[in-house]
Amino acid sequence: MQVTGLDHLVLTVRDLRSTISFYEILGCTHELFTTASGDKRHALRFGTQKINLHEAQKPFMPHAQEPQPGSADLCFLTDQNPEAWITHLQQHHVEIEEGPVARTGATGPLMSVYVRDPDGNLIEIAKAQ
Repeated sequence: MQVTGLDHLVLTVRDLRSTISFYEILGCTHELFTTASGDKRHALRFGTQKINLHEAQKPFMPHAQEPQPGSADLCFLTDQNPEAWITHLQQHHVEIEEGPVARTGATGPLMSVYVRDPDGNLIEIAKAQ
C-alpha cells in the first residue's frame, strides 16, 4: 500500500482577502467552490493542485488537531529564475526573507527564494537546477 500524490492541502488563515491577494501575486487563482454538503469554501488553484483555505475563527470540520495560522512551510516550484521572482515580489512590496539560495528538494537541487505570507507561513519559491 502507498499513497500516490497530494490532492490538496489546507491553510488556516486569519484574513481570507489578504491571503487570497498574496497568493494571487504568486500566480494562484482564487476559487469559490461548493462542498458535497452544500457549504461554500475558498481555495487557491495552481497547476493541478489546490490549497483549501480555512478561516481561523471558523475552521471547516474536520480539521487539524490544533489549526493555527502561520504554522506552514510550503515550497512552490517554478520555471522562472529566482532573480525574476525577486523583482516581481519587490514590485508587489513582498519582503524577501532569504535567497536566492541553493537547497535540495524532493527530486534534486533547487535555487530558492523565501518570503512569508500574511499569516507568517514560510513560502519557498524554487526552480529546479
